[in-house]
Amino acid sequence: MKPQLVGIIGGVGPMATVYFMEMVLNKTRAARDQDHLDMLVSNHATIPDRTDFLLGKSSESPLQAMIADAKTLQNAGCDFVVLPCNTAHYFFEAVQESIHIPLLNIIEETVKRCLAKVPQLRTIGVMATEGTIYTNTYALACEKYGLSCLYPGADVQKQVSSMIYDKVKAGKKVGKEEFLSVVNTLRKMGCGAIVLGCTELSVAFADLQLEQECPDVVDSLTVLAEQTILFAGKELKEEV
Repeated sequence: MKPQLVGIIGGVGPMATVYFMEMVLNKTRAARDQDHLDMLVSNHATIPDRTDFLLGKSSESPLQAMIADAKTLQNAGCDFVVLPCNTAHYFFEAVQESIHIPLLNIIEETVKRCLAKVPQLRTIGVMATEGTIYTNTYALACEKYGLSCLYPGADVQKQVSSMIYDKVKAGKKVGKEEFLSVVNTLRKMGCGAIVLGCTELSVAFADLQLEQECPDVVDSLTVLAEQTILFAGKELKEEV
C-alpha cells in the first residue's frame, strides 16, 4: 500500500490546527520518521468566521474559501481530506461534493465514539460554538443513531463562547473551574457523554490535563486525529 497523503483544511482556528497535527504525530505508532503520516496543511487563518456567518453577523461566507482549499489539496495529490473544525462541518456536504476524494466527518465520528465509549448511552451533551448549536449538526447526527442531544442554557453558553473566543482564540488560558462548571452542568442535565464540539475547547482540555478527571468527556479533535491515522492505514500508538 502506497503511503497516503492527508490534506488538512486548517486555520479554523490556527491553534487547533497545530494541535491537531501534533496529536496525529503523538498518536501514531512509529519507530522512525518514515512511519508517520504524510500531511499537507493549508493553515488558512483568514477564512471568514464560521459562526459569525451562520448567525447572520457577517455576510462573508467561508464556503468558497474552504472549497478552494479542498481542491488545492486534492490537486496537490492528497488521498483524503480532514477539517479540524466542528462549526465548519455545516458546509460538509458542499465541500465533499466539490472534490472526488473523501472528507472525514468529525461530527459523525465523534457521535459514534460516544456510543462505543459509554454503554447504554441515551443523551449526549455538547460544548460548542453558537454556530454549531444554531445549525444543529450534532443533534442531527445523534438522531441518526437514536440519541438525544442537549446544549447548555443561554447563560452557560455565554461562558462556553467566552472560553472559545476570549480565551483560546485570543491566546489566553482557560481556568479549570470555569471549564469544569460547564461539564458539571451538562452532567446534571443527564448527559452520559459530553462532547467537546469545538476544537478550541480541545486545546483548553489538553492544557488543563482533565482527561483522567473527565472520563465521560469525548474530545472531537482526538477522535478526528485517531480516525485520520486509521484511515491512512497506520496504527495507533498503544496507551501507556
